[in-house]
Amino acid sequence: MSDQEIIIPVTFFLTVAAIFIVAIITRHRERIMMMEKGLSSEEMKSMNLKDVRRDPLSSLKWGIVIMMAGFAAFIGILLHQYFYVEEGIIIGMLSLFVGIGLIVFYIIAAKKVNR
Repeated sequence: MSDQEIIIPVTFFLTVAAIFIVAIITRHRERIMMMEKGLSSEEMKSMNLKDVRRDPLSSLKWGIVIMMAGFAAFIGILLHQYFYVEEGIIIGMLSLFVGIGLIVFYIIAAKKVNR
């Protein structure tokens, strides 16, 4: 085994462990501060269970953007394979189609908001 075959998995697991450790420490510090402020355990639980309202247009936006990005990658790959266009066209197509997707979302959202 080469050094790279060992370093990459070890680095991955160390990074994941570091993220979990930072999350646990941050949560602990937050709870300690809440206790110092005098909040009871019931008040702390109610803060975590607050009602989160989701914007239905957010799902529409991400659906359109991801769909357009996939379509752009598909068209870019087809252009590269069949018409021997440079691979760099895929990045340009992604930018163009995601931009078009955002404009389409803006038009749809503006119509829904005006209703």
